[in-house]
Amino acid sequence: MNSDKITKIVLVSVSFLILLIAGGMVFSLVSGAIPSFKEFGFSFITSKEWNPTEGRENYSALPFIAGTLMTSVTALLIALPLSFATSLFLGEYYRNTKIATILGTMVDLLAGIPSIVYGLWGFYVLRPIMVDLGLGNQGFGVFTAGLILSIMIIPYATSLSNEIIAMVPNDLKEAAYSLGATRLEVTLSVTVPAARSGIFAGYILAFGRALGETMAVTMLIGNSNLIPDNLFSSGNTMASVIANQFGEADGLKLSSLIAIALLLFVITGIINGVGKYIIKKFD
Repeated sequence: MNSDKITKIVLVSVSFLILLIAGGMVFSLVSGAIPSFKEFGFSFITSKEWNPTEGRENYSALPFIAGTLMTSVTALLIALPLSFATSLFLGEYYRNTKIATILGTMVDLLAGIPSIVYGLWGFYVLRPIMVDLGLGNQGFGVFTAGLILSIMIIPYATSLSNEIIAMVPNDLKEAAYSLGATRLEVTLSVTVPAARSGIFAGYILAFGRALGETMAVTMLIGNSNLIPDNLFSSGNTMASVIANQFGEADGLKLSSLIAIALLLFVITGIINGVGKYIIKKFD
């Protein structure tokens, strides 16, 4: 057997293994969630009540879906302008300069910091600030969690966008300069349109990270099993409620938490799918 055939067999085997792992994950989530969906039906997604009291058990995912989307969208709205401006600074205006190298290294370091470190920083630094401002219940709330999430994903989105912007061919920019375009016009009319697909992909990946973030959010959101009334109310995300309650859950409650994990899996898949579709439309 020659090397080409061996390589082909290895690649096919690895690809099949990845599909097998993904299929196993889906199967285990679906089988674990079936008792909950059988008991509550579609109301598991639309109901607002989460009551673990024995004899009156009622579980629903809506409060946690709302909390997840509110924190993630808040994080993305805060992170988008900041990371976009920083990526232009690094990849366009100060490309290949010493300050860009230093700042780029710092961004990469921040992107690799574990989420628990961000959570601790948010608890001991950000939360007291929110208390002083009179926002949230003792500083906890959706906005506090969304703010710490935005700080987490800014380096991630910036690093990805910076790499894409730096890859825009100089020939395109030089052609625009030769026609009398200013630096700003070249940036907005050449660099950003040429890199928009990659930039958008970076934000989709950053949003996906925010959706599934657990520890930092758990430490700051307030852990209330209710739909947040506003951005400064306490709440829970799909990931944080699983982290808080999975260890002590059994029976119907355990099945409901697995069902929430399945829904989070589906929501993340849908968002990534929409992102890929939009990227193809951009291309």
